[in-house]
Amino acid sequence: MGTKRIKLSILGISFSQVQAGAYALIFAEENGVRRLPIVIGTPEAQSIAIVMEGITPPRPLSHDLICSIWEQLGIKLVEVLIYKFEDGAFFAELLLCQNDKEYRIDSRTSDAVALAIRTHSPIYTTEEIMRNMAIVFDEQSPPSSPEPFTQHEREQDEEELSNVKLEALKHRLTDAVKEENYELATRLRDEINRRENKS
Repeated sequence: MGTKRIKLSILGISFSQVQAGAYALIFAEENGVRRLPIVIGTPEAQSIAIVMEGITPPRPLSHDLICSIWEQLGIKLVEVLIYKFEDGAFFAELLLCQNDKEYRIDSRTSDAVALAIRTHSPIYTTEEIMRNMAIVFDEQSPPSSPEPFTQHEREQDEEELSNVKLEALKHRLTDAVKEENYELATRLRDEINRRENKS
């Protein structure tokens, strides 16, 4: 696939504004301001959220099971590519490698992401999908909702992040994404990553 690829990271999960009983998985492009929301079902949202929250379920979930099988068989998930949007659904494929042989396997995007997050594999999409489906969050433009922080409060908020417990940061991240306050969400996510990488 010769189209330009964009590396994505997971910003968070929020309740879908569009579909009742569904969640939106929010991706951020690497080094950019575009956000890609993808609607997923509750079981998949839970499967992704527990990994993000660092929770270990008492018994392996389906995605854990698949990863265990791969591990035993020496299969590596090289990457996930979200390559198409058609009839209201995103299409993804897994690139697997075993004994230097590569396999491309069709997957629902939510399953692909649940597997990628467990194996720390990169997630990509195409420039075309980002152009058509992404929300541009321009940090220069004034936010549509009233700005909750003054400059001084924001600086205070910045300092306080380092004193907030990890658990509370994760709750704040969920709320920030829900309110589509991506600037705060990005800061929270960076703080969470900084701490988790230190531990």
